[in-house]
Amino acid sequence: MHTVTANGASIPALGFGTFRMSGPDVLRMVPEVLKLGFRHIDTAQIYGNEGEVGEAIKASGLPRGEVFLTTKVWVSNYKAEDFRRSVDESLAKLRTDCVDLLLLHWPNEAVPLAEQIEALNAVRAAGKTRHIGVSNFNRKLLDESVRLSKAPIVTNQIEYHPYLDQSVMLEAARRHGQSVTAYYAMADGKVFKDPVLTDIAARLGKSPAQVVLRWLVQQEGVIALSKTVGEKRAAENLAVFDFALSEADMAAIHGLARPDGRIVSPDGLAPAWD
Repeated sequence: MHTVTANGASIPALGFGTFRMSGPDVLRMVPEVLKLGFRHIDTAQIYGNEGEVGEAIKASGLPRGEVFLTTKVWVSNYKAEDFRRSVDESLAKLRTDCVDLLLLHWPNEAVPLAEQIEALNAVRAAGKTRHIGVSNFNRKLLDESVRLSKAPIVTNQIEYHPYLDQSVMLEAARRHGQSVTAYYAMADGKVFKDPVLTDIAARLGKSPAQVVLRWLVQQEGVIALSKTVGEKRAAENLAVFDFALSEADMAAIHGLARPDGRIVSPDGLAPAWD
């Protein structure tokens, strides 16, 4: 697996996400994916499974330093007095004294962005995270975060799949030396029956999921999160570094983007998207 370098962080290009994953599934799958070769695990306070993620990483037998671990602070914890407390609670659940990457999960206009960024910097300065970043930020918020932060912002975790053009956010991230971490790569399963993707997959002897993950990690500065509760699918998702897509295939997949391609845009959380 290759890594993506962004503002001093070296991040495995393929991560294992745990969104909407039950505790028992986390306990079963995280040790398995680490055994397969995944070295990047993504969770969040709001997922309700940080405790199981911490237990599963410990159960894997891998040294903590070999696993790149990301979690996210939920919007209700953005006030300065709540932020550190919530991070300490996350660290206790994750059975570690420091995560590798800590993100603001969604924008929250109720708390000044300067206060949010200051809190991120404070926990980093306290040694509770190695790197900091954001998630679901638009270009304006991303630019403002960079301006406000003493420490570098290393990623913006956003929805990204073949049906959503994120070229504006990719350009913004690259301008700041950041990575983009892509979630919802399978677009709620739409990719599995897409004729363009199934044709490319058949020609290459790969699955549509492998083609999409390869399309993501083949782009400069892009990290992809994969998720599955099946051991066989997890092994398949990891096997995307032994082939490459042609320029024509890359362009064909980019061409699937459409104006209504966004899937995740919750009321009260989503910013004005670019």
